[in-house]
Amino acid sequence: MNKLEQVKLEKIVAGVEDPRIELIKVLQEVQAEYGYLRDDHMRHLARLIGTSYTHIYGVATFYAQFNFHPPGRNTIYLCEGTACHVKGGQDIRKKLNDLIGIDVGETTRDQRFSMKSVRCIGCCGLAPVININDQTFGRVKTSELEGILSQFE
Repeated sequence: MNKLEQVKLEKIVAGVEDPRIELIKVLQEVQAEYGYLRDDHMRHLARLIGTSYTHIYGVATFYAQFNFHPPGRNTIYLCEGTACHVKGGQDIRKKLNDLIGIDVGETTRDQRFSMKSVRCIGCCGLAPVININDQTFGRVKTSELEGILSQFE
């Protein structure tokens, strides 16, 4: 980690009243700055805050919101709630896997797409649903996925 990154992390930690209590906020701000949580960043945060790396890593890995590798330019959120599951969500997941070659939690080699699973997008009446970059697609058919993906570079 370079000196500039160290200074940025120090500013993030200094910006919260009690970084041990507000650790999730600190991690969110680091991720907002870098797009993901790097191992060396978490180690430096542990030193700054006065806690262990394993504590920080444990908190970060508990929450699905944190990334540990650079995210793709486009994030696909695959709804796996009950309505989407019943209406063919598993077929959508399999077809996405076939089309872009990744599964949930992964990023394509060209950094074009990352895919995440969510328990519910909140559009159950439109099941099955996917969301890409805050754009929701409802009543998705596997035959439509290639066209949907082509909209995102």
